[in-house]
Amino acid sequence: MKIIEILSDKITEEIEDATSYAKMAIAQKDDDRSLADDLIAISMEEMNHMSILHQNVVRIIENYRRKTGEPPAAMMAVYDYLHKKQIEAAKEARLLQEMYKG
Repeated sequence: MKIIEILSDKITEEIEDATSYAKMAIAQKDDDRSLADDLIAISMEEMNHMSILHQNVVRIIENYRRKTGEPPAAMMAVYDYLHKKQIEAAKEARLLQEMYKG
């Protein structure tokens, strides 16, 4: 399922962007609070985008299972591997967001 691959790449991009914006916000917090607040808001929105995409991946996989049965093992192995990496990267982004708030 090509769409899973595409969405997975987009999820990774959203997490990377959220992390980048959070780091920028932290760096700007003391010098330009207004900019920093906007950057952290963008970071949080990127994480919202990630959640929306992830929900759709889960839905697509569940629909495939209902209609066709289990997805190909190789595809699920790749998805599981990427998903674990994305979970860890998302934790970093959220930690940075919390650091900014704290």
